[in-house]
Amino acid sequence: MTNCLIIFTRNPELGKGKRRLAATLGDEKALEIYKFLLEHTRAITKNIYGVKQVWYSERVHQDDDWDNLAYEKYQQKGEDLGARMRFAFEQALEKHESVIIIGSDMYDLSALEIDDAFKKLNENDAIIGPATDGGYYLLGFKNKIPQGIFENKEWGTSTVLEETLKDLRGLDYVTLEERNDVDTEEDIKDHPDFQILLN
Repeated sequence: MTNCLIIFTRNPELGKGKRRLAATLGDEKALEIYKFLLEHTRAITKNIYGVKQVWYSERVHQDDDWDNLAYEKYQQKGEDLGARMRFAFEQALEKHESVIIIGSDMYDLSALEIDDAFKKLNENDAIIGPATDGGYYLLGFKNKIPQGIFENKEWGTSTVLEETLKDLRGLDYVTLEERNDVDTEEDIKDHPDFQILLN
């Protein structure tokens, strides 16, 4: 059984991405925080057992902080987030049996938890990690993509998780612990590891 971890990331550029953070902290601070989150994502994924893929939002960077020997690199394709995730999953499932996707804004996720998610997925059809904002921070499938999972969703809203769970009905799936992803200043204002970036 082969595992593949898909990491969706935005190209870290000033004025792009993390708009809700930038709204209260400014573009430069938002970019600094996002780079910090990217570094954390690299730290928790570099030794994951299986193939690791970085999917860039804008264009692939061969000479960046993502080690070319550790990560395959691709560009996201699709009209919306659902289409982009579907495309990445389709590509990965052609070669790998168990595929999990995460974003790059989860500071409360560890390498151990990702490895454990793959172990659970090997015994089930799907796995999902609910986010506190009504979305999800991790999603995985074995062998095939469930019907409708990436369609008819209002991406970025609090209904995504609920609608996705409806699409998982009838499958053997595992629900992980709820976690908080980093979207706003409120998400990190009391977190000790972010204080040096906020001050």
